[in-house]
Amino acid sequence: MNYSNPHSRDKAQKVVVPELAGRRRFILACFMLVMCALIYRAIDLQVLNNAYLQKRGEAVHLRDIKLPAYRGKILDADGHALAISAPVSSVWVNPQELDLQDKASEFANLLGFKTSLLMKKLKKVASRRFVYLRRHMDPQVAATIDDLNLPGVYLQKEYRRYYPDGEVAAHLVGFTNIDDEGQEGLELALNSQLTGVAGVERVVRDGKRRMVKHVDDIRAPIAGEDIHLSLDRRLQYLAYRELKAAVAQHKANAGSLVLLNPKTGEVLAVANQPAFNPNDRSKFKASHVRNRAFTDVFEPGSTMKPFTVAAGMESGVFDTSSIIDTNPGYMKVGRNQVRDHRNYGAIDLATVLLKSSNVASAKIALGIPSKGLWGLLNNLGFGRSANLGFPGEARGRLVSYEQWRPIETATLSYGYGLSMSALQLARGYAAIANDGLMEPVGLLRNNKQAEGVQVMSSAVAKQVRNMLKGVVSKVGTAPRASVHGYTVAGKTGTVKKAIAGGYSEDKYLGIFAGMAPANDPKLVMVVVIDEPKAGDYYGGLVAAPVFSRVMTGALRLMNIAPDNLKRPTVMASLERELQ
Repeated sequence: MNYSNPHSRDKAQKVVVPELAGRRRFILACFMLVMCALIYRAIDLQVLNNAYLQKRGEAVHLRDIKLPAYRGKILDADGHALAISAPVSSVWVNPQELDLQDKASEFANLLGFKTSLLMKKLKKVASRRFVYLRRHMDPQVAATIDDLNLPGVYLQKEYRRYYPDGEVAAHLVGFTNIDDEGQEGLELALNSQLTGVAGVERVVRDGKRRMVKHVDDIRAPIAGEDIHLSLDRRLQYLAYRELKAAVAQHKANAGSLVLLNPKTGEVLAVANQPAFNPNDRSKFKASHVRNRAFTDVFEPGSTMKPFTVAAGMESGVFDTSSIIDTNPGYMKVGRNQVRDHRNYGAIDLATVLLKSSNVASAKIALGIPSKGLWGLLNNLGFGRSANLGFPGEARGRLVSYEQWRPIETATLSYGYGLSMSALQLARGYAAIANDGLMEPVGLLRNNKQAEGVQVMSSAVAKQVRNMLKGVVSKVGTAPRASVHGYTVAGKTGTVKKAIAGGYSEDKYLGIFAGMAPANDPKLVMVVVIDEPKAGDYYGGLVAAPVFSRVMTGALRLMNIAPDNLKRPTVMASLERELQ
């Protein structure tokens, strides 16, 4: 039996091949070199030269955010704010990051939601990355939400538009949408001037996208331009109040009022009914938002007669001494008939306006070249926009004289067959008030767009104005338009509304257009009451009293001196004060 030596076997097992030992040492050396390089790199990046990691970290959380610009204010002539922006906050969420934890109920209450409705809404938008939950919140409530530190919930700074006077000047000023963009009125017309330029700010956000560090202002926001209107807030409220009361009193469908300065063409007040509150968008109705004074047209009826008389005098065919025979109270024009309320007999031009004779007006229009009548009406701007730049501003309608038949010439002379807005009618009366010089109308303070145009001679304008004083006398059609202490000139209009196939027998417009003080007019006003249903519908009964009340207040607010105070009355007043 062959036995081996165990000691010799152990010795053999400990023998290492030289090649394998070398490889092992090489591999260990490589590992040591790599480890030393990593240690060096870590020390270099984190201690010796940490700017690289800081730059990379900031690249992950560095963001450029938009800074909303302040929208310019809309101010009245005295600088009172009619539209102003206030800072607010909006809450939005990223549903994919959102984690309400155990604060869902508190979060919902702050937003003004029921918890169940909030969760239902969030479920519907779970796949999206951006969803507004509440726009234009009170900043203090928004700050409370921010303090909840809910992942996926973010705040956005914005501005919200406020209208301090509510519905008083709403039709003119208009309103913006929730993104602060003009939608109606001057907010829309002047949107490019009111809108500022958004700024850009560079910030560092944390893991929850909250700003932790302001880095740089790349571009500061530029506020929009403030707009100063010609509107007088005091006169505007007066016009709004009286028109609203009259529309309610007469159960009318609507009403409009325009007040102008005839010397400058500036619009001092414009009111419409029904009105709306621009601070509450939930109750908007299209019919209430429309600025009827600028956008709606109507046939002016007898308020057109002063222009017919002026055209007759301008032609040289008629003058203040001319007598027109209206017997027997009607006249045939082709197959048609023009009628007066009664037979006025032979009357002069002043009586034509005093009694509002359709027959006499028709005879004047038919007795002069049609081109002359059309030329005056065209120069007065009828059938053309007033170029206010207001959205939806009406042009009206004035057909060329070449298309007039005799009956159309006759009816146009007393206000049928053409159409215009309340603003256009007021502009026409402003020319009479300003001695025949028609200034371009405007909505901005001290905004002289162009030179005025002499549309009729100064002498004719003064003569027509003097005739119109009689309309407001006790024997005229509008004694209720009178203003104590002042001379007033004006004209009534009672217009049958056009319907399919002709004119309605029970739907009317009651109109009054006038000026004061009549000897040197400083104010011109047009009042339109649409479809009064409480009994009275004549312009002298429904529109003239509104003119009187508004004009009385306006003359006093503007410190315009009375021109019709009788000396005994003044002396008696002084004596009472001294007693």
